[in-house]
Amino acid sequence: MKIAKKTQDRLVAGLKKYQPIVRKLAERDISEADTVTVIKDMLCDIFGYDKYTELTSEQQIRGTFCDLAIRVDGKIHYLAEVKSAGTTLNENHLRQAVNYGAHHGIEWILLTNGIIWKVYRIKFGQPIDWTEVYCFDMGALSSRSADDLGKLAMLCRESISTDALEAFHKQAQILNRFVIAELLQSDAVVGALRKEMRRLFDGVKTHDDELRILLSNDVIKRDAIDGDAPKAAKAQVKKAHAALAKKAAKAAASE
Repeated sequence: MKIAKKTQDRLVAGLKKYQPIVRKLAERDISEADTVTVIKDMLCDIFGYDKYTELTSEQQIRGTFCDLAIRVDGKIHYLAEVKSAGTTLNENHLRQAVNYGAHHGIEWILLTNGIIWKVYRIKFGQPIDWTEVYCFDMGALSSRSADDLGKLAMLCRESISTDALEAFHKQAQILNRFVIAELLQSDAVVGALRKEMRRLFDGVKTHDDELRILLSNDVIKRDAIDGDAPKAAKAQVKKAHAALAKKAAKAAASE
């Protein structure tokens, strides 16, 4: 993503200031409350939020609390679940924030101990679910890396109006090994592979089914073919084919 110079300068300065602090957090084994204080400072100095008007502590709904909420122009855009710096993060820590977000219609959750930052998106359905979009180690980021700065920039205040995080999430849903594995087994790709083998290797005869079996059994990793994620990828590809066919039919009808 393109980052404005003013934002980039703040990110670089923020990393320089807070990385030494972050690297010492776990060693000091500070409390959860003290970790929240550090994170509020980071959200202000690195990510550009106003500490006093846009960062709200202890949001409550139906008796459930969330450590921090990021509210811009009267709307909560992110919920942050904070654990002490010495805590190893896991998905069980998300339950309070997910429960809050589900009741409040808030899609985005940050789970952090100040060092590791994980970004999740709530899937509204029955049952409520969530998916990890990306994560980063604040202490290991490089201010010279465009990718590292991009990871921070997507959470900045400036990015809220551009929906950068939503765009990244949509891209990640498509550009992943499960969708690629599904496409590799498609008629179009298998057919192209068969033609290329015949072109390169004179006399070699093969069939689409034979190549598809080789791909699924010997080339593609099994966990990219079996399971819930591959099923979701298959549904995505099927939906894309249907949308393309519908578009083609509409174009033909208008001629």
